[in-house]
Amino acid sequence: MITFGNIGIRLAEVRQSGMTQTQIANCINVHRSTIAHYLTGDILPALDTFANLCKLLDVDTNYILCQE
Repeated sequence: MITFGNIGIRLAEVRQSGMTQTQIANCINVHRSTIAHYLTGDILPALDTFANLCKLLDVDTNYILCQE
């Protein structure tokens, strides 16, 4: 089952590639605190933001959605 927390965990795993929350936020035009909320699973990104985030982090959307 997909939960906010699972998606946040997956995003946190792939973010460990070295980009800071601020760098990610600047690249996809959201506030840094928004990225923090995504990573903790408090909120989910909008669909277009999610697509941009996956593209930026070079990760398959199915992996983030726990559909591997």
